[in-house]
Amino acid sequence: MMLGLLGLASCAAPPPTDPDALAEYKEANDRYEKLNRKAFGLTMWANKYTLRPVAKAYIWAVPRPLRNAFGGLYQTMNEPVVFFNDVGAGRPRRAGDAFVRWCINMTVGIGGLIDVANYAGYKHHDNDAGLTLATWGVPSGPYLFLPVLGPSSFRDGVGYGIDVGLSPWNYVPRGYGLLTFNWAYNIMGTINGMATNVDALDQVMKDSLDPYATIRSAYQQQRKAMAEAIKNDHRATVPDWYHTK
Repeated sequence: MMLGLLGLASCAAPPPTDPDALAEYKEANDRYEKLNRKAFGLTMWANKYTLRPVAKAYIWAVPRPLRNAFGGLYQTMNEPVVFFNDVGAGRPRRAGDAFVRWCINMTVGIGGLIDVANYAGYKHHDNDAGLTLATWGVPSGPYLFLPVLGPSSFRDGVGYGIDVGLSPWNYVPRGYGLLTFNWAYNIMGTINGMATNVDALDQVMKDSLDPYATIRSAYQQQRKAMAEAIKNDHRATVPDWYHTK
């Protein structure tokens, strides 16, 4: 991934000279737009003929409560990654919530099929290495659209690689069916995520004059808002329900 990101340096288009075009160019932060649009077109082609039919079949075959349960399981399995990134971002309260969520849902919640932690007051929050790097002041770098994986950036691409290394499920030993479980967990999480977002993507592709630009803008705004939320979370380590005399 790192070699691929570095290799893009030779593909960058020079910035425009017109002042208005230059301002728009800087705001989009998309110096590889020509290459990104090709990746977007390839991904949308794959979505139309492969990914979308799989997602629709999954929605048709699996009832919503069961899909929600699978989503909760995938979310719980990812809590260690959230925990490590909360620690890296220097947010002990968020890290504590993620750790408690994992402990509760892995046991009482049957691996996350039931979000018991949410009922106990520990709501889920997202974090990843790309956001952690953002809290350290690492700039996002140019926008990227990775085939199949979707919107990203130099920083988030590196963060994705870090998150793969942080996930304990990528270190499961062979035998006892654990490796098979790891593959099943990842495939199930991917399909469930596709099913969750398929209608929203359909709407964008139908209504937007430029779906590529719409998705780019939405992604950049969302990532910026998520990073700011982490930076501004200065809650005390002790949970709200705990009171000392």
